[in-house]
Amino acid sequence: MTGERSLPGTVLDLGCGPNKVAGAWGVDHHPYAGVDQIADLDQTPWELPTGHFEVVHAHHVIEHVASIPDWMREIRRVCRPGALVHITTPHFTSIDSWTDPTHRWHLACGWHETFTGGESYLGEQVRGFEHVSTELGFRRSFFNWLPKAMIRIKGLPWYEKKFAFRYPARNIRTLLRAIH
Repeated sequence: MTGERSLPGTVLDLGCGPNKVAGAWGVDHHPYAGVDQIADLDQTPWELPTGHFEVVHAHHVIEHVASIPDWMREIRRVCRPGALVHITTPHFTSIDSWTDPTHRWHLACGWHETFTGGESYLGEQVRGFEHVSTELGFRRSFFNWLPKAMIRIKGLPWYEKKFAFRYPARNIRTLLRAIH
């Protein structure tokens, strides 16, 4: 059935839970109110049409999946060329990353490099995205001006190596563009 389903709209919200993005087709493993499709996102291929979506949202779901490469291949499959993919996950220094026992992965800011052309032992089999941006979110605190300033001055990789455990981030927000 993959690729044959006719869906309204071109916005997909993977792992939407009860807070689906307005106007999106919402997919989740649990039948929350507003979910349009119940699915196990670890089982591929998904029952979603190939090349259909212009925007994909996946907020706090990538850290739960069994295989990030398989999951990203499926996102690439369901996206139109040029589609924007918004992925949010807890940063590895966030207590939020570690207090949920269903989290399988604890990611850093460069998590996307395997899928955006960085060196990878997985090679070409998982590429298909262009990196647009990565931002870190921090908890509200007067002192968080310091890591934000360091990131602007020295960059995200430097912050993660030298500063992240002293001033932990909360979330990573990554924006990718699907390329085919």
